[in-house]
Amino acid sequence: MNIKLAEKREKESMEMRNVYCKTLMELAEKNENIVALDADLMSSMGMKSFEKAYPERTFNVGIQEANMIGTAAGMSATGLIPFAHSFGPFATRRCYDQIFLSCAYAKLNVKITGSDPGVTAAFNGGTHMPFEDMGILRNIPEITIIEPVDSVMLKNITEQIADKYGVFYTRLLRKNAVKIYEEGSTFEIGKAVPLVEGKDLTIFATGIMVEEALKAAEELTKEGISARVQNIFTLKPIDKEAIMKCAKETGAIVTAENHSIVNGLGSAVAEVITENELVPLERVGVEDRFGQVGPVDYLKEQYGLTYKDIISKAKRVLERKSM
Repeated sequence: MNIKLAEKREKESMEMRNVYCKTLMELAEKNENIVALDADLMSSMGMKSFEKAYPERTFNVGIQEANMIGTAAGMSATGLIPFAHSFGPFATRRCYDQIFLSCAYAKLNVKITGSDPGVTAAFNGGTHMPFEDMGILRNIPEITIIEPVDSVMLKNITEQIADKYGVFYTRLLRKNAVKIYEEGSTFEIGKAVPLVEGKDLTIFATGIMVEEALKAAEELTKEGISARVQNIFTLKPIDKEAIMKCAKETGAIVTAENHSIVNGLGSAVAEVITENELVPLERVGVEDRFGQVGPVDYLKEQYGLTYKDIISKAKRVLERKSM
């Protein structure tokens, strides 16, 4: 890894969906086996440019996600490299069996992208708001699950995914991300990214919660609390070594995710520490609730996904640590 943190964290000028499309176009230019599939969301995902450049390698299957995954599996069996997209809940829970059997069990090479994770589905509401997508897929053997935090990471990781064989799920924010990394940063799939050093506790965060974790660490510093922050962008395979090291060195952990606390990042981290280095753990995430309609900032408040919630859990875990 070669990590350069952004000098200023601010909204990026280019939307993540456009970065995704641009990156796939660059990859397709170099590799004629790359194809794109979608389930009637080409415009929503910003993939019209790919379709225009490679009409013979673009497949809009309509609103039939399970068939899209089956088609992608068939394409992979012929040597193609399919990138298949739909909104998060439709790319996962609607076609779980096809991902499990047609792709993973068959040991094929399929790249799945689920967009608008968690509360970022916003005004599309509860039916389109995946709080469970990573948890569903985490049960599938040998699958890789990734949540890029900004466009720099998205580009680098997508390039790697195209070159690696297997079933991959990318949990992708469609709109503008907050810039965390500078251009030129590179990442290793399966490895956590250290962002802030600290000695009192560790905050592991993914997706939009990385920015909230960094804010929380800054505020905690003002109170004399030293919080380490790491970006776990690969949910599976999770970085057990980093988790154990942080547990041993800081003695307390908080996880932060825009996902259900059931079978997500918090669960994955808990599994590691209970089997290896037992320390107190607090989880920030969605607690057994369905989604609803609203702007992202409002929903973050409603579901306890803000830096203030991380601070509250940090103080709670420190109390438990001192017992």
